[in-house]
Amino acid sequence: MKFNDKRVLVTGGAGFIGSEVVSQLLDEDARVTVLDNFASGKKHYLPSHKKLTVITGDIMDERVVKKAVRDQEIIFNLAALPFIPDSYHYPVDFFKTNTIGNLNVLWEAIKSKSTDVFIQISTSEVYGSAQFTPMDENHPTAPYSTYAVSKLAADRATFTLHKENGIPVVVIRPFNTFGPRYTQPYIIPEIINQMLNGATELSLGNINATRDFTFVSDTANALLKAANEKKAIGEIINIGSGTEIRIQDLAHKIAKVAGKKIKIKTDESRLRPYDVNRLICNNTKAVKLLKWRPRVSIEAGLKITFDWAKKNKVAFNAPFKRWYYKNTDD
Repeated sequence: MKFNDKRVLVTGGAGFIGSEVVSQLLDEDARVTVLDNFASGKKHYLPSHKKLTVITGDIMDERVVKKAVRDQEIIFNLAALPFIPDSYHYPVDFFKTNTIGNLNVLWEAIKSKSTDVFIQISTSEVYGSAQFTPMDENHPTAPYSTYAVSKLAADRATFTLHKENGIPVVVIRPFNTFGPRYTQPYIIPEIINQMLNGATELSLGNINATRDFTFVSDTANALLKAANEKKAIGEIINIGSGTEIRIQDLAHKIAKVAGKKIKIKTDESRLRPYDVNRLICNNTKAVKLLKWRPRVSIEAGLKITFDWAKKNKVAFNAPFKRWYYKNTDD
């Protein structure tokens, strides 16, 4: 990796994937700046390091973005509102942050004339449910949520500005990422939390849906590789394991890690009105272009995640409006 003394900005760097990206960049001796509003990211997810600068602010604040972007050679844009169920209730907020906020960061990067590569973090959710498998980068985009639509709009805008202004960009579409330092009640944290709270009968939604899970260190490693590969410029690249697992089977894997016997019931209130039923990644492009492969198996990753969760209980009981606008908890 060629990050030695490079000036690197990570928006959303105190979040789940962002904090892992920051950790790996510091291991590569980069000079890292984090821009985060700490709405869901945590300050204690960031290490104390002489090459780390933290700016508290929002990507919707053009003044703060201009300060953060100035002179940055590499930008990883991870800042977003990420939790899909919230997007059903606050669609305007999701478009403001995930689309307009993205444009704020990218436009400042264009004006700064110092950015060598801009890594836009998208999502596999832009594809909707699988129309064929495995899903490659040419899979039709048919987003099922306002969250996914807002991220797809950001993708499109990123490529338009890339073509119009020449800024080097790479769009990365991770499939489901899991691991320690999570910030949202995604399915794996939700299952773990129910178990840690003593549940023997799990309350879940669509247990027959399938997902493709990649451990967070592998996802972050792919982002760093994308920033170092000139052939990746102007490309969309899927990041995923290439395997799928049913949510019901996933729950039993986690139960095995926890040493528990469980039953599962379907909670109708957890079923989405317009749900993605199947996601499985074709990672051929990432393997060929980035020389990337996932290294951590789902079994090993679940063990690491469960052990971390036992030591670091994370509560998910605040509604979106409260945690987004008022959360000051470190």
